[in-house]
Amino acid sequence: MKSKLTIDLLTLFPEMISGFISESIIGRGISNGIIDIKVHNIRDWATDKHSITDDRPFGGGAGMVLKPEPLFAAIEELKTDLSIVIYLAPDGEKLSTGIAKELSGSTHLILVSGHYEGIDQRVRDTIIDREISIGDYVLTNGTLPAAVLVDCVCRYVPGILGEENSLAQDSFSKNLLSTPQYTRPAEFRDMAVPEVLLSGNHAEIENWRTNYRKEETLKKRPDLISNSY
Repeated sequence: MKSKLTIDLLTLFPEMISGFISESIIGRGISNGIIDIKVHNIRDWATDKHSITDDRPFGGGAGMVLKPEPLFAAIEELKTDLSIVIYLAPDGEKLSTGIAKELSGSTHLILVSGHYEGIDQRVRDTIIDREISIGDYVLTNGTLPAAVLVDCVCRYVPGILGEENSLAQDSFSKNLLSTPQYTRPAEFRDMAVPEVLLSGNHAEIENWRTNYRKEETLKKRPDLISNSY
């Protein structure tokens, strides 16, 4: 039996994510012992009396860079033979459903959240295993991208979702977008739910949903459809 997924998250702003991991599906997963998430303040590994974790970049330029000493110390203390160390970086590989599924099968993830102008390149060159981006844009720090990665990955850990079949209906499942969802009442302000969804014929419903997903993907994200068959 696979060990539960353990995630250690390194950040300068632990309070940004502490509330997030205590709520909803992620919080229940922790309470039920399916996942274990620990948030660490990088400053705890600083050795000077002021707990300095950043400094000016060599060569000049705006902003500050996270120093290598506390990052090396933190990662080396937390790391095991089963760890995957991930740096949340704007220039990393783009997060996808495939990557999330792959990482959900891991035993231990260490997430490094950068800030300011990023982290010292020597950390990236020697102790980071993988660099992941959540999109082609820049945020003030990597804590929010780390939260996104945690949420995305944990959804694929067995037992996290109450309704496992919902994963098959997600957007980007099989490289297709999702279907629209309706609930009661069946008619609201002269807007009716598609008849097929009220028919009780599960084969027809599944066929309608599959065709809808293909049509919507062709219309909105044709870049995905070529990999759907």
